[in-house]
Amino acid sequence: MEPIVSKDSIVYFNDECYTALNSYLEKANHSSIFILVDSNTYECCYAHFISKIEKEYAIEVIEIEPGEINKNIDTCSSIWNVLAEYGADRKSLLINLGGGVVTDLGGFIACTYKRGINYINIPTSLLAMVDASVGGKTGVDLGNLKNMVGVISESEMVLVDPEFLGTLPVNQMCSGFAEMLKHGLIQDRAYWEKVSDLSKLTTDDLDQLIYDSVIIKNKIVTEDPTEQNIRKYLNFGHTLGHAIESFYLTHPEKPTLLHGEAIAIGMIMEGFLSSKLLSVSDEDLKQISTVILTTFPKVNIDPKDHKEIMELLIHDKKNEKGNIYFVLLNTIGDATYNCTVSDDLIIKSFEYYDSLS
Repeated sequence: MEPIVSKDSIVYFNDECYTALNSYLEKANHSSIFILVDSNTYECCYAHFISKIEKEYAIEVIEIEPGEINKNIDTCSSIWNVLAEYGADRKSLLINLGGGVVTDLGGFIACTYKRGINYINIPTSLLAMVDASVGGKTGVDLGNLKNMVGVISESEMVLVDPEFLGTLPVNQMCSGFAEMLKHGLIQDRAYWEKVSDLSKLTTDDLDQLIYDSVIIKNKIVTEDPTEQNIRKYLNFGHTLGHAIESFYLTHPEKPTLLHGEAIAIGMIMEGFLSSKLLSVSDEDLKQISTVILTTFPKVNIDPKDHKEIMELLIHDKKNEKGNIYFVLLNTIGDATYNCTVSDDLIIKSFEYYDSLS
């Protein structure tokens, strides 16, 4: 597969990943190299990765606990301190080996330590491969508010090695499919149709779909790197999805929701809003709902929680001047942004989701 060139980075795939990485490491002459992992990726992915490094380098591994709950400033502070203790300077390199939490967090740490050091992202989850792989978004959560602190700054390169997917549990694989489905819904109906039936996909199909998904996202972020207009399309399903994810993240008595699971709910609800405010047909809404619920089991959201979830919408990063803005669909494959929605209709979207079986 040909590498995909983004604004300031290059995404490499399969065996080409390590050819590019080894060439880069040899030429860059970094003063020190650090690899950020969580305990899962250290156990399941580190050995495979390090076996691909052809030369001996002085490498320090920094390990954190897994999970969104650890994507915060406290974790950043501890890693900044480790980097300082080991004498990391502005010629140091940070390699982020992990899922979206590791790549988001590690990218932010690299961008802020000594006002910026080079970093490389090696996504090990499907979600990170198709979402965090391009675009340069880095950041951490502020309490239960998702990705509230961060910067946009691209890595030196991204390595997408599908070998890592063999270590993923089923729910983590499904979480990644949510973003792939989203890419089809906002940009490409033909892609949506391909990725809609997971039961027919082979390993080769998956490799190609990952590649196609990265192309879709890269086209958008290259045209709008700082999210002034069309990059907002990538937030389809995320306005309500992030609010639901944040609510469940801080209510341990509730089921644990992965990012993709929450975004799947958001896409159904925002698909419903699209059918009421724009031109999504009843047939397309039914297809969106059916496809998503085939992959993502229904979550029972207590009506008593609707108000608290809706209160979190005010913190969505697309909002301006106190207005809550949604990305909605004109039809499958065609999105629009800066849509306003009444509270009554948002409640109806909860009711619609609840009515599905």
